[in-house]
Amino acid sequence: MTDRFTGSFTQQEPIPEAGIEAALAVLRHGRLHRYNVADGELGETALLEQEFASQTGAKYCLAVASGGYAMATAMRAVGVQPGDAVLTNAFTLAPVPGSIAALGARPIFVGVTEDLTIDLEDLAAKVHLAKVLLLSHMRGHLCDMDRLLQICDAAGVLVIEDCAHTMGAAWNGIASGRQGIVGCYSCQTYKHVNSGEGGLLVTDDAEIAAKAIMLSGSYMLFERHLAAPPQDVFDQIKYETPNISGRMDNLRAAILRPQLQGLDKQVARWNERYRQLESGLRDIPGLTMIERPAEETYVGSSIQFLLLDWSADAVQQVLARCAARGVELKWFGASEPAGFTSRYDSWRYADSEPMPASDRVLAGIVDMRVPLTFSLDDCDLITRIIRSEVGAVFQTHA
Repeated sequence: MTDRFTGSFTQQEPIPEAGIEAALAVLRHGRLHRYNVADGELGETALLEQEFASQTGAKYCLAVASGGYAMATAMRAVGVQPGDAVLTNAFTLAPVPGSIAALGARPIFVGVTEDLTIDLEDLAAKVHLAKVLLLSHMRGHLCDMDRLLQICDAAGVLVIEDCAHTMGAAWNGIASGRQGIVGCYSCQTYKHVNSGEGGLLVTDDAEIAAKAIMLSGSYMLFERHLAAPPQDVFDQIKYETPNISGRMDNLRAAILRPQLQGLDKQVARWNERYRQLESGLRDIPGLTMIERPAEETYVGSSIQFLLLDWSADAVQQVLARCAARGVELKWFGASEPAGFTSRYDSWRYADSEPMPASDRVLAGIVDMRVPLTFSLDDCDLITRIIRSEVGAVFQTHA
């Protein structure tokens, strides 16, 4: 009898009971807007910002409507203007170049290596073309951040980190999002904390923080923030910074606060599943695993492998055969975007030059979510299915 996986790749765990109770309290008092607080009340969103700033070691934190909004706000706050060039990854998700295009700026794509990180040689060749790098830690893979910062610092390029997939991760013990000038995080359902949609932004730069708060729609209520610069910083920028409303509300903040308190435990659970999957996928003919560097503390909320130099037809056969047995794999090599998978040449609002080395890698990337609703036995079954189906297609096409 052929094994079949019957679980869901999109089912999340329930919101913690503490989050449900906090959300009900907000619903009962009705003060959902972040600045609508009773006398003496701090507000869930302000408390969330204060707690996440402390958790990451940042001076300032802002909670916003989405991770994409956080990135666009960060770029506006550092001075990106319409027409400006912004460096970013060729391998990422659409909200990253989308946030650049939303400002009227121009993405310049930097290649991807077989480690699924930004190509630092390509970055060094292109770093003179822009003053900002929007660095995507795509699918949770951290590049050599020490070398990246050397390249960018030498060229005077500011680094904004897209940490949608690396909340809880670190490079050489420094939390992801804390090495660039700004770190941006997502709280969308498939990320490491779940408020359906939402984002967080952290920085140690007082002027950037003040501008971001004004941009997010604080009006002149910035004194109600607990993780913000002092008023004199706002006095310098408050009349010149537009309101582009994108605030987080107290309901979502109430749901998030208990999840952030339990993040370390969740990271350990994800990594237990990741390692089980990684072990089961090793030594499959034709399949290349992504090796994680010793300097990286990762969060295994998804897993990737490469079918390098396989034909498109052979990769699609693997996907179809696994899907028939209940295993949902995504492919970044298709010529047309599908679901969340797309590539630098899919985003036709942005000019791009062919990058043959990166195209080869993108054509082989296979991706799989790792929900915490999976058990370790589920992970073993999934890897048996992938091993069987990759092997069957490899034998046919070898």
